[in-house]
Amino acid sequence: MRPENAKPLPPPLAELPPLELLRSFEAAARTLSFTEAAGELFVTQSAVSRQIQQLEASLGVMLFERRHRALALTEPGRIYQRAVVESLERLRDASARVRAVPAPRQVALTTTPGFASLWLIPRLARFTADHPLVDVRVSATLEVMDLERSRIDVAVRFVPIGRGTGPTLFEESVMPLCAPQVAAALHAPGDLVDQTLLTVDLPNHAEAPTADWEPWLEVMRLTDLRMKNTMRFTQYADAVAAAVAGQGVVIGRLPLLRELVRSGQLVAPFGEGAASRRGYFIETSRRAATNADAQDFVRWLRAEAEAAQRG
Repeated sequence: MRPENAKPLPPPLAELPPLELLRSFEAAARTLSFTEAAGELFVTQSAVSRQIQQLEASLGVMLFERRHRALALTEPGRIYQRAVVESLERLRDASARVRAVPAPRQVALTTTPGFASLWLIPRLARFTADHPLVDVRVSATLEVMDLERSRIDVAVRFVPIGRGTGPTLFEESVMPLCAPQVAAALHAPGDLVDQTLLTVDLPNHAEAPTADWEPWLEVMRLTDLRMKNTMRFTQYADAVAAAVAGQGVVIGRLPLLRELVRSGQLVAPFGEGAASRRGYFIETSRRAATNADAQDFVRWLRAEAEAAQRG
């Protein structure tokens, strides 16, 4: 025998109305329309009406007053509505809490805006096609971000040769590049004096607009070269876009701009390059060691760089 002060047993599940009846009642009680409830539930109006009748029969009370082209809740209906709404919300919340949610697969990368826009992004679709479940987050900035603090897996750093702490992606060479129509007027390096210089404002080089040209100018012994006028940009990709549009001559960083040269959008009027003594290096964080997708991304980067060099 059960003790007199024992809590009552919960009712058998057979005494509880089916969930689909409760969902139909909640929608009909909220909208006061069998038609609108049917639209929400993607069933017919007659199906909702039958389910409400079935629910009322199982409870032994009328939940709605059927008026001419209108519905109204009865007093038992209002009581039942509050209980059903609360129960469905609690069930929905509990389901969300216990539902297994797979951990997102993500690779976070930081690199320079120029590398991101001119080299990485045109190739990135090949990685995502082979890894459709992996989200790639690219932070393109000139700021040297702390990988651990920023929760970043991979960095592609642009630093002087010998300063890179990880594998070399590729070293850089530089040469003047311009649109074909501009190149037609350039027969010797000295002809640059009649052209517009397209350059980037580099940190700590505010007074030297040709700072990014220096390696090539030194090789060509043109360190005193002054071009007709100057257009300055904060992003290298913008200077490149201006060169493609025929607005002047930009110092071309290879291999970043190799595809633009191959396509003929930019040409090298003098055909001679110079090593910039800088390059792109891969750095990985501690968290990347446990991220198989990040390791795949590094392997993909190196394979793409090797393929580009062979091409």
